Amino acid sequence: MEENARIEWDRRHAEGPHSPLTPDPFFVSAYEQFVAPNFKHVGRALDVAGGIGRHAIHLAERGWLVTLMDISDVALKQARRHAEERDVHILAEQIDLTEAQLPASAFDLVLVFFYLERSLLPQIAEALRPGGILIYKTYTREQLKMVGGPTHPMHLLEPNELQGAFSRLRILHYVEMIEDKAVAELVARKE
Repeated sequence: MEENARIEWDRRHAEGPHSPLTPDPFFVSAYEQFVAPNFKHVGRALDVAGGIGRHAIHLAERGWLVTLMDISDVALKQARRHAEERDVHILAEQIDLTEAQLPASAFDLVLVFFYLERSLLPQIAEALRPGGILIYKTYTREQLKMVGGPTHPMHLLEPNELQGAFSRLRILHYVEMIEDKAVAELVARKE
């Protein structure tokens, strides 16, 4: 396990909320536009590096069976507590995603927000069941021109990198934009 990363993320989450519990607006709109119409019966979802569970809990409230993976035990404890407060259940697993082996064809929905581990990208696609949907949003290199956010190239996408990484999936939505952050947004389906 990447001990330094775990310690750093535990520290950040212990100091206070790293992110709000409110779901990212892109997640909400992608869910309404692409997921809800295609899943009359909810299924299994994976929230990769989901922190305190803002998206995992949102899905659990809609009946999804959600697995939340994150390196920070502090964040996962917060996620479990938030889920309990909302009377929903999530499976929260502490895992170093740089060494993860995601199960193949196990999830109907996979989501990744503000996390980039390039070695995991092929596994993310493989973790989807046929018909499964991926929702992904993270920083691009354009973030270097802005205040805040990551600065190391390993955490920043090159132009069109995210789209290329999932080119074997059917791309339903893809955009790179600069607003308050420089991000790429992707929604794709495994055929």
